[in-house]
Amino acid sequence: MYFDRRLWAFTRGVRLRIAGTVLLGLLAVGAGIARLALFGWLLARVIEGDGPRAILPLIGLTAAAVVVRSALDHWRAMAAHKTAAVVQGVLRQAIYDRVTALGPAHFTRSRTGDVILSMVEGVQQLEVYFGQYLPQLAVAVLTPVLIFGFVVFVDLPVALVLLTAALVTLLAPSLWHRKDSRQSLFRQKAYAAFGAEFLDSVQGLTTLKAFGQSGARARMLETKGRDLFQSTMGVLGANTFARGITDTGMALGAVAALGLGAWRVREGDMTLAALLVILMLGIEVFRPLRELRVVLHQGMLGLSAAGGIMEILGARPRVSDRATPLVDAAALSPIVAFEDVSFSYPSGRRAAHEGLTFEVKAGERVGIVGPSGAGKSTVARLLLRFYDPDRGRVTVGGRDIRDLTLDQLRSLIAVVSQDTYLFHGTVEDNLRMGKPEATSAELQAAARAANAEEFITRLPQGYQTVVGERGVRLSGGQRQRIAIARALLRDAPILILDEALSSVDAESEAVIQQALDRLMEGRTTLIFAHRLSSVIGADRILALEGGRVVESGTHAELMARGGAYHRLMAAQAQDAAAPVELLARAELAAERASA
Repeated sequence: MYFDRRLWAFTRGVRLRIAGTVLLGLLAVGAGIARLALFGWLLARVIEGDGPRAILPLIGLTAAAVVVRSALDHWRAMAAHKTAAVVQGVLRQAIYDRVTALGPAHFTRSRTGDVILSMVEGVQQLEVYFGQYLPQLAVAVLTPVLIFGFVVFVDLPVALVLLTAALVTLLAPSLWHRKDSRQSLFRQKAYAAFGAEFLDSVQGLTTLKAFGQSGARARMLETKGRDLFQSTMGVLGANTFARGITDTGMALGAVAALGLGAWRVREGDMTLAALLVILMLGIEVFRPLRELRVVLHQGMLGLSAAGGIMEILGARPRVSDRATPLVDAAALSPIVAFEDVSFSYPSGRRAAHEGLTFEVKAGERVGIVGPSGAGKSTVARLLLRFYDPDRGRVTVGGRDIRDLTLDQLRSLIAVVSQDTYLFHGTVEDNLRMGKPEATSAELQAAARAANAEEFITRLPQGYQTVVGERGVRLSGGQRQRIAIARALLRDAPILILDEALSSVDAESEAVIQQALDRLMEGRTTLIFAHRLSSVIGADRILALEGGRVVESGTHAELMARGGAYHRLMAAQAQDAAAPVELLARAELAAERASA
């Protein structure tokens, strides 16, 4: 039948509970045997003409067996659901741990929707697999043997027929397993594709509306939905055929046992009472098979969902975390250095860095500028160890950052980026990302230093206001100030400002720049900027081209050289002046028209 060794590994710690569920199932089978055997004996006594007084004890025993059977079935169901919930919890934690270990680099190659579906829907489908299918499979295998051990004392030939029919009925559907599992896999892939596209559509709804592509997207989702429907029907068709095999086997087994038993009664080799008892027990022989048939479809869906889960759990992170650090991170001086670093992204056609070398002294503010594709953001990703260099090394305080654990390294760094991510929660919840144990006074002090307290106190519930998914209820400037307050709370010695001013309006820029100045005090700061006005006041500016440093110096020094930095600054100045020139031309044309 359908058993996955990879999933069995996640039952570690609850295998005794699963065994207990199976034991309860077998005890229920035992109670069922007693119930049906007593009922068969009762029918035989009635046929033989026994009066009510003689059969009353049998009626009482049969009723007691029914009650015991029902109670055992209830306990087994509750134990199965509890076991499934425990295993699901283990699986969800394992997936989350793997996703965090894989880091952002993994999602440059995989779709977020696939991971979400595996973590939520895929794990949910496994509830039936762990809670009902696996225990029921064990009960279905052991029940024919258990009943054979009882019936063999009643009549050996009929007992052999029942045992053979039960085992054949149990194993015959496995011949259909390959097609059934293939259809389930097709369905899982179609479901993942539809779910991922639907998630993309919801997240990009504003863009779809703005470009008038809602209808086209709906047609594409309709196609994906049709594929999902067809693959689902394929699964149901294969499953129905497998259930037909099971039903046919049970019917033929019952007919064979009844025919043989009737012939043996006629020949005098078997009593009518014994035949009635065996016929009643035939119901119990095939009952676990019928129950297994019911959960077989969900078991197959669970196994197909396991494919996506195993793909996530089998993925290897781009960077490996050191189990034990080689150095005390708190003792390191916040000096950042790149030493002959070369790096290419996995799918990149060219190198992002080639022999990149520079050093940022403790407390120094260094701006890093360059045209698009020069490798500015890659510097931040390598420093945070989202990737490791192909050659060379990145150091903090003179030590290779690979000598630190990832938690150690990232505790030394605070980040304020262009695309500030706020979680769906309150302002306070998002501030505590920087320091979970922060007091209310610390939160308020950080907000004041970030020039954020003024707008926070104007929100409907102040610090308890829910900001919405991705902070949608706040403006871009407000989100940036919360990010700065979060970085202040983190109080890390190294600070990364990644295009921190590029997405805010001119009115907010001065307020945010003032907050950033407070944040940078006493910290080693790397300022990645496309808007060059952000780096004019830096202690030093590095100009990147082609993944390496081509110029280094202050703003005045680099402007005097007339090199790469001067060209960047001139281009931005020309872009900034263009609207002014157009306005002047428009005003001149208006004056000429009025004259």
